[in-house]
Amino acid sequence: MEQGNLSETLVVKIVGTDQCEAQVHIAVEKALTIYINGKEFATMVCTPSQGKELAVGFLCSEGIINQPDQIKKITFDPKQGFVWVETKTERTLSEDLFLKRYITSCCGKGKSTFYFANDARLAQKVESGLKVSAQKVSEYINLLEEGSELFRLTGGVHGGALASGSKMDYYAEDIGRHNVLDKLYGQAFLDEVDLSQKIIVFSGRISSEIVIKAAKMGCPILVGVSAPTDLALRLAEELGLTVIGFARRNCMNIYTHRERIVVTKAEGSV
Repeated sequence: MEQGNLSETLVVKIVGTDQCEAQVHIAVEKALTIYINGKEFATMVCTPSQGKELAVGFLCSEGIINQPDQIKKITFDPKQGFVWVETKTERTLSEDLFLKRYITSCCGKGKSTFYFANDARLAQKVESGLKVSAQKVSEYINLLEEGSELFRLTGGVHGGALASGSKMDYYAEDIGRHNVLDKLYGQAFLDEVDLSQKIIVFSGRISSEIVIKAAKMGCPILVGVSAPTDLALRLAEELGLTVIGFARRNCMNIYTHRERIVVTKAEGSV
């Protein structure tokens, strides 16, 4: 874990009627500004680690880049909180549409509402034949908990992983839920990994934005330890995404596209 992610402060701890002073760890929060071809594009607040991967994942998620060879150069200054990205093309449609509102009508086709133009354009249905056992999902949750060192020290960050086989292939922690997925996306994108065979394991609440990011990544299974929202589940049905919530050791709720999760009698099926 990078030391720049941690700070310390003096607090008064109270237990019952007893009190004492103690030094405690605090999660660091910093601004990261992304520049594309010399122009300021976006500023986000994040945990300082993996700044380059966060920027790349965010730009992939917004459709600014979709192939590693589109990037000419990436420069990251962690002290200043700047990432400069040089691309081969000067401007894209996604850049023009960035942050513009987009409202669908749901006119008889059952389409859920996308709030941003890039989301509607880039979140494609996930096509993957990946299947995994419920026992394996529980193993991934255990691995996520074991790897969450910054959370154990501060209680102030979310964690997430891209998992396959019997391991976490990539791991990220951040104060922002969305930033966690962007950091994972950036790492995998730079390594040119096929995400259709990976599972997202995530510590935060599963909102519609998280489902959309997972679909943009092309990951077929999203596992969270907390609850999904109703819009998240409607989108997950449309986008072909398996959503699992309240995942704990040997317990979970499968909300959508349950065909990807294999449950044996030994794992408690009826």
